[in-house]
Formats: sequence, C-alpha cells, structure tokens
Amino acid sequence: MHAPQNHRSAGAVEAFTEIMGRKHVLTSARATARYTTGDRFGAGEVLAVLRPGSLVDMWRALQVCVDHDLIVITQAANTGLTGGSGPGDQDYDRDIVIISTLRIDQIHLLHDAREAICLAGSTLFALEEKLAPHGREPHSVIGSTSIGASVVGGIANNSGGTQIRKGPAYTEQAIFARVDEHGQIQLVNHLGIDLGSDPTHILDRLQRGQWDAADVTPPPPDSTGTAYAEHVRELADSPARFNADPTFLHEASGSAGKLMVFAVRTRTFPLEEDKATFYIGTDRPADLEGLRRAFLAAEGPLPISGEYMSSHAFNLAVTYGKDTYVSLKHVGSRTLVRMFALKSWANGVFAKMPGMGPSVADTISQKLFALIPEKIPPRLVEFRDRFAHHLLLVVSGSQREETTQLLEQFFAAPEHEGAFFECDADEAQSATLIRFGVASAASRFFAMHRSEASAMVTFDVALRRDDEDWLEVLPPEIADQLLESVYFGHFFCHVLHQDHVAKKGVDPVALKKQMTALLEDRGAAVPAEHNFGRIYPAPEPMIEHFQQLDPLNMFNAGVGDTSPRKRWA
Repeated sequence: MHAPQNHRSAGAVEAFTEIMGRKHVLTSARATARYTTGDRFGAGEVLAVLRPGSLVDMWRALQVCVDHDLIVITQAANTGLTGGSGPGDQDYDRDIVIISTLRIDQIHLLHDAREAICLAGSTLFALEEKLAPHGREPHSVIGSTSIGASVVGGIANNSGGTQIRKGPAYTEQAIFARVDEHGQIQLVNHLGIDLGSDPTHILDRLQRGQWDAADVTPPPPDSTGTAYAEHVRELADSPARFNADPTFLHEASGSAGKLMVFAVRTRTFPLEEDKATFYIGTDRPADLEGLRRAFLAAEGPLPISGEYMSSHAFNLAVTYGKDTYVSLKHVGSRTLVRMFALKSWANGVFAKMPGMGPSVADTISQKLFALIPEKIPPRLVEFRDRFAHHLLLVVSGSQREETTQLLEQFFAAPEHEGAFFECDADEAQSATLIRFGVASAASRFFAMHRSEASAMVTFDVALRRDDEDWLEVLPPEIADQLLESVYFGHFFCHVLHQDHVAKKGVDPVALKKQMTALLEDRGAAVPAEHNFGRIYPAPEPMIEHFQQLDPLNMFNAGVGDTSPRKRWA
C-alpha cells in the first residue's frame, strides 16, 4: 500500500470503503497497477483506486477527496496514448486517488436514437452496439472503438476519429462536478434534461434514466455530418483540428480530466449501409495531396474517410500488428477489448517476476500469431509491393460512379502517377484493419526490440490545411537516432500520427524537443487529437482554460506539463 505523504489523507481509505465496500477500494501495488500505468506513457503511485458502481457514489467519493485534500484522476478505460489518464513522474504535493468509472456504463437513447446520454464509463463499442439496431452509429466507428475507449474520454480529449464529415468529438451538453476556488463542489447540469435540484437525486435519476419526455430539450437537426466538413475544405494556413483550438473547448469538451464528468449528451449519425471503398497507390506524396485537393474542391459531400499509410507501415502492421488485425477480422471488437485487458494484466504480473520484463505478454502474443496463416487479398499485396504511399478512401454508395470518374481523370493526367481499384468486401475489411493495425505495430516493434531501443517517440500532428509538403523528411542528424519510423493518419484533415523508436543511448526527451521544433516551424500543431497527457506541454491559452475549470488544481494535476501543485503553485 502507498504510504500517505499528506497527513490529511489519513482516514480517506476508510471513508471510501464505507461508501462503496472494501472490494472496490484498491490499495496494493498489484491491484492498482493496471490503473496507474499508461498504455504507452505515464506511471506513478496512488493512495487508492476507487471503483464506484453509481454516480451517487462518485459524488460522495469526490467529497471525501475534497475533505482530505487529495488529487483526483477520473479514469475510464485508460486507453490513452499520452499518459493523461493516470499519474506521472511529477512533483505532486498531495496524494492521488484514481476514480475508475468502468462500472458506471449505462447508455440511454433519446429521440429515436438520434441522441444518447452516455454515463461516465460507457464505451464507444457499447454505444455502437446499442445504436446498430436503430440504423445509427456513434462519432467513432473504428480505432478507439475497438480497444474499449470511453465516450466521455473521447470528448474530454477532443478525439478526432477517422471520419472527415464529423470532426472532433464535441458536445456542449454534459453534467459534471467542479470544485471552486473556495473548495466547494458544484454540480453543473447542462444536459438539457430537468432532473431536479438535489445533487444525489439528480445523479440517481440520471443513472436510472428516470425522466419525462417533456423534461428534455429537442434534438439538433439530423444529418450525416457537421459544419466541420466545410472547415476542412478551406485550404487555410492553419490546422483543421487540434487540442488547443478554442472552437472545440467547452466545459467537458477538451477538459482533459479537469472536471469530474458524470455523463454527456451526444448526437448520433445515420448509419451508411452502402459504402464504396477505393484503394489508391502512388510513389509521389504530391499526387496524394493533389488528389486530396481535388476531392475538397468537388461538389457534393466529402468522402466518409481517407486514411493514409505508407507501404512500410503496411508491412509493419502485417508483421507486428497481426494479433490486432486477425482478432478484429475473425473474432470482433468485443474479444479484442478482452485481449487488450488480459495482455495489460499479464505484462503487469510478469514485470514483477525476476528475470522477466514488461513485455512478456507481447512476446507471447507475437509468436503465437506469427503461427497463424493469414491470407491478405492479392490486390492489396500487389499495391503494397508496387507503391510507396497508399490512401484508403471510403465514400457513400451514391458517390461510387463520380468517385471512379474523378480518380480515372486524375490519374489519366500526364502530371500524375498512380493507380486505384474499388475494393470488394473482403479487400475493404482487410485494408481497414491493416490500417488500424499500424497504430499498434510500432509499440509491438518497440516491445520486441527493447535491447536495441531506448524509448518510443510519438507524435500526433495537425498540419496546416494548405501544407503541400505534407510528408516529413527527417534530417540525417535526427533520422540516424531512430531505429524505426512509421507514418499514418487521417489524410483529408491533415492529421498524421508518427511513431518512432529511438535507438539505445538516445535521449528521447531531447530528441522529441528537436522533432517538435521542426514541426512547429512548419506551422503544425501538436497534439492534434490525443491530448497533452504527460508528454506534450500545454500552450498558455490551454493552461488558462484548465485553470478556469479547476482553480484548485485538484483534478488531473500536472496534465500538459503544468504545475502538479495545489492552486497551480
């Protein structure tokens, strides 16, 4: 058990136990490890991990935290890539309590499923399942959905998702607690649902879905997209979406854990059953940018998604992301979520054993899945071998003919090089899952090459919308410090992910600063959609936003490389 560093912490664990029972108050290092260690970054000690089963218990636990002068990290699935959903290696002046919301996972649908009330621990995967019978889908439909990420986490972190028409996860309708500068807890209900005035009564009714239709404000107009699509079309000298963009900061949205969010109200989208998927290859990055601009300038709706990966990324995904690719293709998201949880638990157990390490479960998974034969569709293999750069383009079925025509005309022009084909169902599924597998491939590469590597250096970059020279070419003095590099991302938004593995002996912090300076010199913004966590310093306007939400610096103290101390000292 973590020894309290704050004398006021004494008695807090007993108070938590009275609220939710001993079973759901975790204090040992082994029991808390999966909550205190980030997926890629961040780890630290906590006084306790709490697993409340109700919103009322969350509220009561927060009061105990205030009374005992504790830092609170509200955590859902802990799937974040930047360490912001757990503690870090920072100079905290108070003990930390993680409040895990996963047991509070109810989802209530409104207005014929056009909207959803998602409680603190509800996942994107569960929302997707709940909406499917109604012919609807959530904001995100691949990626975070498949590893169990929460709805509230996506909104708190401005998650972008793959779908061009939808933009960042955002809502102005939420119910949350904040602690004011006097240490008083305020429950703020901006859900647009009248639930009364007493906090415990409000939260109990909310969890049970107990309200009358007359108590709920009307839904927004129904559509397949948002105003974000027109924003992307503007080839301005600024990024389309990034975490510090004030356009997408409002209370729970972009809060990065600086509030305790109990639930959010989000719109849902009509599910497009008829889609057409095109696979595009070229050796020239400039041709992909020309194609992007042709689609942005075209009449009619934008494509649903346009995902970039290099041929090298394709190969890395097939080799090091095979367990993700195969599991999603043959057994589905539910099993993959369980596999991620099992792997994290097993790595935590093995890490404490003599002679083992933090990647034993990754090694086992890598070797097991290497034995499984998996036939990649021949045309995908052909394009992988033929072209250096790939674009996976998904459009509405009604846009199939005009998309084919636009692509034919584009590649028929003598100044362009490349080719395309329309995927059949198996090709479309395989290509999508390979692209998703890229996201975990570099992490697995690092796990399998720890003897040669010092650390992962990752970026989540929002390029200028008008940046023609979009694909970074690193100078030799930086490239020589890297063992592996992979580039992929949401091409039409100009949001790219970069996963690098630094060589043994390289200082990853100094290297990241060098690489960040190169990006910022180009007018890019970092981070784009994974939030600041424990690896990105927040800019001054973002710090002001955090301070307004959390004047005592009680929630998720230290996020964005800010002060971890009380009242932002």
